[in-house]
Amino acid sequence: MESLLRRAKNFCKFLPFNFSFSTSITFIFIIFFSIFFVNLLVRKLHEKKKKYHPIGGTVLHQLKNFNRLHDYMTDLAEKYKTYRLIGLFRSEVYTSDPANVEYMLKSNFENYGKGEYNYSNLKDLLGDGIFTVDGDKWREQRKVSSYEFSTRVLRDFSSVVFRKNVVKLSNLVSESVISNQPMDIQDLFMKSTLDSIFKVAFGVDLDSMCGSNEEGAIFSKAFDDASAFTLYRYVDILWKMKKALGIGLEAKLKRSVKVIDEFVYKLISNKTELMRKSQDDPSLKKEDILSRFLQFTETDPKYLRDIILNFIIAGKDTTATTLSWFIYMLCKHPHVQEKVAQEIKEATDSEEVENISEFAATVSEEALEKMHYLHAALTETLRLYPAVPVDAKICLSEDTMPDGFSIKKGDMVCYQPYAMGRMRFIWGDDAQDFKPERWLDENGCFRSESPFKFTAFQAGPRICLGKEFAYRQMKIFSSVLLRCFIFRLSDEKRVVKYRTMINLHIDGGLSVRAFHRLDKSTNINKLNT
Repeated sequence: MESLLRRAKNFCKFLPFNFSFSTSITFIFIIFFSIFFVNLLVRKLHEKKKKYHPIGGTVLHQLKNFNRLHDYMTDLAEKYKTYRLIGLFRSEVYTSDPANVEYMLKSNFENYGKGEYNYSNLKDLLGDGIFTVDGDKWREQRKVSSYEFSTRVLRDFSSVVFRKNVVKLSNLVSESVISNQPMDIQDLFMKSTLDSIFKVAFGVDLDSMCGSNEEGAIFSKAFDDASAFTLYRYVDILWKMKKALGIGLEAKLKRSVKVIDEFVYKLISNKTELMRKSQDDPSLKKEDILSRFLQFTETDPKYLRDIILNFIIAGKDTTATTLSWFIYMLCKHPHVQEKVAQEIKEATDSEEVENISEFAATVSEEALEKMHYLHAALTETLRLYPAVPVDAKICLSEDTMPDGFSIKKGDMVCYQPYAMGRMRFIWGDDAQDFKPERWLDENGCFRSESPFKFTAFQAGPRICLGKEFAYRQMKIFSSVLLRCFIFRLSDEKRVVKYRTMINLHIDGGLSVRAFHRLDKSTNINKLNT
């Protein structure tokens, strides 16, 4: 302070007027505050020049429309390509504009991350997994995961698992045909894909499909519930208070996560012990993801828990919900169902199916590559019913979108695959129609679209690593089921709706009836063996 005063006195000596020291100090402060207020005024004028996206409502409107949340936001997207919802602590920006999507997912990727807001909402369920973190943690997991998904070992192992589980599923479907009973096909897909991803991730036969593993059934329910409770945090501004008090959905979420953790940590412990005892046993196959992680390094159980639970949520619900909506679309459009079945028959060169297991073995990589129409029909399903209907990022520093509107630091910025799939300005006047042909060229070959237009698998550096993995599973399942069965809705008049969760589940499941798709010489008894 004394040094500052000495400098002020020295400054007074050079003033053109004979000011006293106190007058000089006053003069200096007047200059200082004048500069400060001029800068503040300039910033305010600059703020006024900025344009922000139109207000579509508040987060309270989201809460009011929670059960039809994605349709509510689609209605807003039809009115405004990009809009804001006002919250207590930040604005939430929702965009269906492909140019804005490309900007946030690719061009300015580093400025749009998960952020603390998303991390705090998701961490109880998904921990420090790839879907919740940014920076070095994300890059490390991305690198490791990218390597695993590119290995032929995982591709071949997963294909064997998918074929085995679709045969088990087909046998259950065949039983319902014989008993002339409807079935909840979504429930069967959920169990089958859970069994598949668990085998691929942990090397464990969960067998939730046949119900032989009671622990697996409990885990599956806890995982579904935890997913729904976690999403509700995005519209419940009081969730942190409820968590602290241990009440409401937060209490249920805590119990669900406890069930999940106990089950997963037990599997990790068992696998670690098995790997330790069998280090020099060449007969022990290390094909599953957990074994491959443990093969190369001693890894913290919490890290393994987080990374593999993220694999499970990516590989279980996404494919199961897509397959469920796919069957629903085929039931609503029987001509598409027949066209897909015919393509599968030709691609597998199967004039008749006498045995489901033997037929599944013919669904090779080469056969799958020939199924362009099936690929198009699955993709069209994902356009209208994306497994992840909305994805949120946080703006890490003040920015301006390609549409000329500004985004404030800390704003949540979301792109909307569900709404985008219904936008006429993106897909044309028939945007809401189920039309697999839109994905085929003049030669009937599959034609992809920009990932910033078709956003079901994200885009840019965070594009889904399991995209080809998911398509392979869905095509194997579809090939076997549609070659062997015809599907019809149990109740044609029922209005099918989604359940608002992280993934787009069909609310209440999908009740269908199946009928054997029999060739003239096919024997029903042979089909069931």
